[in-house]
Amino acid sequence: MPRFAYPQVVTANDLFSGDVVYLTPAHDWCGALDDAAIADTPEEAADLLAAGTAQQDKIVGAYLADVERTGDGLPKPVHFREAFRTRGPSNYFHGKQAE
Repeated sequence: MPRFAYPQVVTANDLFSGDVVYLTPAHDWCGALDDAAIADTPEEAADLLAAGTAQQDKIVGAYLADVERTGDGLPKPVHFREAFRTRGPSNYFHGKQAE
């Protein structure tokens, strides 16, 4: 089993809209990372991932993403890819493209 270095959240894409979604503590899906369930152990992460992947009628491509907790205890993406996904679809201008 890989080393568990960070807390993790389950993320996927909504099957119908394609939007990025996160698994909540109630095992529902939401569009806000702040509302995501955070796993602090490998066992919790495995349980959350199992709950997420069981909902193939709602989502596609569920996986675990590393996060850090902010001072408020909210999740913050560790990797650039996940930070980018929180901003929504990439079919409109971001960063340098917006200038």
